[in-house]
Amino acid sequence: MTDQQTSLTPIDSIIYAEWIVPVIPRNTVLENHAVAIDQGEILAILPADQIERIYNAKKTWRLEEQVLLPGLINSHGHAAMSLFRGMADDLPLQNWLNDQIWPAEQQWVSAEFVRDGSELAIAEMLLSGTTFCSDMYFFPDMFAQVAHQMGIRSQVCFPVMDFPTVWAQDADEYIHKGLQLQDDYRDNETTHIAFGPHAPYTVSDKPLERIAMLSEELDISVHTHLHETRQEIQDSLKQYGKRPIKRLADLGLLSPSLQAVHATHLNEEDIRLLKQSNAHVIHCPESNMKLASGYCPTISLLDAGVNVGLGTDGCASNNDLDLFSEMRSAALIAKANSGNASAITDTDAIEMATINGARVMGLEQKLGSIEPGKWADLIAVDLSSIFQQPVYNPLSQLIYTNSASQLSHSWIGGEAIVEQSQLTGIDTAEIITKAQQWRNKITNRSSLA
Repeated sequence: MTDQQTSLTPIDSIIYAEWIVPVIPRNTVLENHAVAIDQGEILAILPADQIERIYNAKKTWRLEEQVLLPGLINSHGHAAMSLFRGMADDLPLQNWLNDQIWPAEQQWVSAEFVRDGSELAIAEMLLSGTTFCSDMYFFPDMFAQVAHQMGIRSQVCFPVMDFPTVWAQDADEYIHKGLQLQDDYRDNETTHIAFGPHAPYTVSDKPLERIAMLSEELDISVHTHLHETRQEIQDSLKQYGKRPIKRLADLGLLSPSLQAVHATHLNEEDIRLLKQSNAHVIHCPESNMKLASGYCPTISLLDAGVNVGLGTDGCASNNDLDLFSEMRSAALIAKANSGNASAITDTDAIEMATINGARVMGLEQKLGSIEPGKWADLIAVDLSSIFQQPVYNPLSQLIYTNSASQLSHSWIGGEAIVEQSQLTGIDTAEIITKAQQWRNKITNRSSLA
């Protein structure tokens, strides 16, 4: 070791990149900079020639023709449903749900199913840039275990419904089991627990009131499907005499803790209530398009000051977990619907999948941008391929070209999870084999029915 090296501050790692998109400040691209990382956190972002005069790193990555950005936050999904990918395509939501998905879940879903499906989904997310995901599904304890083992950060939303399923018999049992899960992960930095009432049409007033009370008391988020279809709104008006958002407001659920998934078919009063309560919206553009559910009015929400994150939904209704594709779809849908080519810019889109998602989770002090003091959750995209040429604006390339397939690296807490486009320490061949075994089991049983 030279005298110069001994005078430098020892740290865990430095990542040099041709471009860095820190997200904050917004609409910024730094050239020939580097990020210093120690003990899982970002220490500094400095010009490359300056950072090497300050720190001596145990590990160094030099990413030529690559862009470094915060890890993506998938704010809504159903990971285990990856095992139902492609099973029930081209159906409207209620037929898809009532005639296909719920019967399949009743027949096949188990702790083993959730374990194997979660492994498949998490591997896909890690390889396409997601470093934090929010999941809502049965056997949430199994998802939490798998997510922790595979190294992804997560929000685990335990389901609540009025009717029995494979995981619980009634709303009281769902809540009881979920609160036990919250106790198990109370102080865990990688796994965060949230209430997951499925939707206003599957949960009655009394459990929703209890969830509102417990959410405030325990400071736990509430994650729910809301205003997903026009039919949902019509049914609510018929049954309760009010739109679903107004019903939740009257029950005490509209608050900064609420994460409203889908939020299509909003009127001015709906948006006012969301803004007034500081509730969050999670936009799932490709799932909504595939199920013909409608469009989330992202421009109106953002103009009103409502925070909008981005989610993929599950693979049974998407059929992938590619957040880069969701960013592109979110931007293009907004432009087409508004007739304004400047609506939802590349900057807006990337914020939805990073800092806005962090705000949804209440973790904006630790996630969503490349800033000192935040967790070192980062990803790198290779812009050297033919699909990316020529590069005028790296931020534009991330949104409007085929970026997920060009993911080269991913770090969570400074630990490399993906290197050279390959998962580290995860046997993808075994995950694929398990998925194929489930396909064979499901198709063979179905053919005998």
